[in-house]
Amino acid sequence: MKKAVFEDFDRYADIRREIEYSRKFGVNYTRERSMPEQFIHRLHPDRLRLRVSEIREETPSARTFRLIPEHSPLPPFLAGQYISLSVQTGGIVTSRPYSIASPPNQAGFWEITVQRVASGLVSNYLLDQVRPGDLLQSSGPCGHFYFNPLFHDPDMVLIAGGAGVTPFMSMIREITQCGLDRRIHLFYGNRTLQAALFHAELTALAARFENIRYVPVIEDPSPEYQGRNGLITKELIKETLGTMAERTFYVCGPQGLYDFCIPELERLGVQRRKIRTEVYGPPVEVSQCPGWPPQISPDQVFSMNINDRESIPARAGQPMLTSLEKAGVTLKALCRSGECSMCRVRVVSGKVFQPPGVAVRRSDRQFGYVHSCMSYPLEDLKIEL
Repeated sequence: MKKAVFEDFDRYADIRREIEYSRKFGVNYTRERSMPEQFIHRLHPDRLRLRVSEIREETPSARTFRLIPEHSPLPPFLAGQYISLSVQTGGIVTSRPYSIASPPNQAGFWEITVQRVASGLVSNYLLDQVRPGDLLQSSGPCGHFYFNPLFHDPDMVLIAGGAGVTPFMSMIREITQCGLDRRIHLFYGNRTLQAALFHAELTALAARFENIRYVPVIEDPSPEYQGRNGLITKELIKETLGTMAERTFYVCGPQGLYDFCIPELERLGVQRRKIRTEVYGPPVEVSQCPGWPPQISPDQVFSMNINDRESIPARAGQPMLTSLEKAGVTLKALCRSGECSMCRVRVVSGKVFQPPGVAVRRSDRQFGYVHSCMSYPLEDLKIEL
């Protein structure tokens, strides 16, 4: 008999054993078949209340927050996914996505690692004000940056920069803790070794497991540093990997990492469909993006009329979503990177700038919808929420 496709999924044999055990000793849920909404909400909750149980310092500018559920169990997730935290700080209600760094097999808590961002409203709030015992509001797990056994190669090349290593930590911890049949090559770039998150843990895992290879790459190394330095170039990748065949590449980090490393991979002959990228928020300086009109200053302020009722100021160099939040208008948002489509608004009149690569549906373009988290006003606007 031909093997079923789902038998290639991770931990298939373990799940089969669990099913048989549950049939023999588990609870009979037959009477609850008429309440599917409750089970769906349990797996895909709209909001969660999470209590901070522990805070650990990873580097002088980054800490890991362990989050436990306040009431209901944590829903399952795939290694590489993120949650969106909602906070009230600086006089506004806003949200930020953070990748889950703990592995999916750990069902009792989630861990996120927050790195301080210059003028970062939410990161500074979490690092400076949140303490163990505090409650946070969160979405359920989101995102598409994960391994799919049907489409992706078990030989995984991970390229990270800065805090972009966090989804990879979830993947690596799951692989090593669950004994999954995958091979990891992690290239991790940082300005200094002291800024590298999880460096000691990654070094220890690479020494213990043959299927984990860790290559830190430091831009500004100290005199005593003996490892790789500079940038993650095609020469370094080629020297480390040899062949690019039968490998899937994952890239996560600041925009500069994508701008440099993806062309390097393509020069090595890696097909674009073999390169998976995680969304990473709006550009720091949108006016430096290709296509930005040079006659528009990022500090120029326009008027944004909402539903023909009120008008608010909207700075050209600031995402529309941020201008709305500062005016007290809260939209549902998850990724804040133009992927989830939760913060879409309709532009009735006026022009906006969207950075290259922002995915917009054809129907949205036809009817004037944009992702407010990745759209910038270029003139006075009228919008519908």
